[in-house]
Amino acid sequence: MVEEKLLILKFKLGNRDALCRIYEKYKNDLLKLAIALLNDVNTAEDVVEEVFMAFAQSAATIRINGNLKSYLTICVANKIRNTKRDRQRHETSDIEESQGLVCQSKRPEQWAMLNEEMEILRDALALIPYEQREVLTLYMQGDITFKQIAKMQGASINTVQGRYRYGLNKLRSLLNGEMEK
Repeated sequence: MVEEKLLILKFKLGNRDALCRIYEKYKNDLLKLAIALLNDVNTAEDVVEEVFMAFAQSAATIRINGNLKSYLTICVANKIRNTKRDRQRHETSDIEESQGLVCQSKRPEQWAMLNEEMEILRDALALIPYEQREVLTLYMQGDITFKQIAKMQGASINTVQGRYRYGLNKLRSLLNGEMEK
């Protein structure tokens, strides 16, 4: 927490190293979140990049009350919501199939199994209604509280908790093969 506040202060004073450190510290978590919400690696990378560019340009005016990771997570979720809204307005064709992550390691059989499991999870998440998927992902990966999610979604805490429960139950059912895709 102290390190984070020091990074924010250095960033606000124009220190480029602080911005690089913030980027390195949070980019992977934000990318995982974006991929889970969008089910599209390329668009997720674009969203995270755009959020960090906007963040970098806001050094003089930014006000962060609380956790920087939560702030950036909410920025990513809002950017995704705006992107989805823009797509729906302008889209004339079907959404392209998402591309899987390419992993390289010394033990390819382990990465193959992990990639297969991640693909199954990604496909199951894609079948859950967006509001439920957003709550699940923000709560589980983004460490965002139900209260923060409720404020962001413009819904009551009870509604958000219901979306979480319904989403989790549907995800369990999908992964256990109880529901048809």
